[in-house]
Amino acid sequence: MSASMPLQLSKSSLFAANRNVVIAGSVLLFHALAIWALQTGLLMRAVEMIVPIEIQAQMVELPTPKSDPAPQKPPEPVKQVVSKPKQVTQVAPTLLAVADATPAPNAPSVQPVSPPAPYVPTVVVAAVAAPAPPAPPAAPKIVLPSSDADYLSNPKPPYPPISKRLSEQGKVIVRVLISAEGQALKAELRQSSGFERLDQSALATVMKWRYVPGKRDGVAEAMSFNVPITFQLEQ
Repeated sequence: MSASMPLQLSKSSLFAANRNVVIAGSVLLFHALAIWALQTGLLMRAVEMIVPIEIQAQMVELPTPKSDPAPQKPPEPVKQVVSKPKQVTQVAPTLLAVADATPAPNAPSVQPVSPPAPYVPTVVVAAVAAPAPPAPPAAPKIVLPSSDADYLSNPKPPYPPISKRLSEQGKVIVRVLISAEGQALKAELRQSSGFERLDQSALATVMKWRYVPGKRDGVAEAMSFNVPITFQLEQ
């Protein structure tokens, strides 16, 4: 009796342990199947198959409009023809007015009144003066160069000795280009004296002189002017 008790206890405990293992395995298997069914959509299909969706449609019967019976026309009354006595209209005699060509002796003379002349508004047109033309620009003030200033100390042109012996004399005009600094840049013969020696002496002399530069509105600039030189023998 004592030996069989531990054997039964071990069997019952082994059976209980196996049952717990089976239950735990079943639960795990069920969860695994549920997760797999959710992933594959089989669970939703099973739920749709188990729980059908019932659609209840309710028919609403619309009331039919009642048609009113057409009103019956009342019988037309019988018109009685009543003859009225004819009225006789009397036409009053028409009096015609005859104009008398002879005026009455004391009748005032009436003269026809002429209608007033139509009103014509007077429009005063102001004379618009034409704009005055713009004034022409003032001419610039030009001062020609000069070679006669005392501070320049320009010497007289030399008289060629041969021209003196031959009694050559005359007036030479030289066109000289003067710079803004007062120096001769170019010289050309504008009027000859008639003698080559006198002309060459005048050209060489004006290229050595100093000048007062020409000015335009007070500003010095390069300018050309004529330099007269006279060769005359002393009496």
